[in-house]
Amino acid sequence: MSDRALAVATWESLFRAQVAVMRTLATEFPTQEISFNEYDVMFNVSREPGRRLRLRELNKHVLLTQPSVSRLVDRLVALGFLEKIADPEDGRGAIVLLTDAGYNAYRRVAVQHAESIRRRVGSVLDSDEMTHLAQLCDKLQAAE
Repeated sequence: MSDRALAVATWESLFRAQVAVMRTLATEFPTQEISFNEYDVMFNVSREPGRRLRLRELNKHVLLTQPSVSRLVDRLVALGFLEKIADPEDGRGAIVLLTDAGYNAYRRVAVQHAESIRRRVGSVLDSDEMTHLAQLCDKLQAAE
């Protein structure tokens, strides 16, 4: 198999695995408080120092269009889960902050979601395989 064909086959395998896992996780996602996409936004903001992130940086971390992210952020602001403030370094930009209420809601959902992930991924791969897969994924992500 040529390098090109192998790269394509590897990508297809990775993509199909991601779709299969995401379908299961989306089906099992506890949607009582927030949607899967809202969770993704809150997850990304929660990982940042001070639980704050520039909106344009948030757009780089999620698989949604900029208008969709803006609508999600506005909805989470209305729920009291995020705050949106002007970026002091760039008056045209905005910073989103995860509020205490938002963090608490995120954590409640995260505990249930993590158990779903454990069942879907951790029951199929052993610790060494998960470590190796994480390293490979990090390597692919770093090559951006």
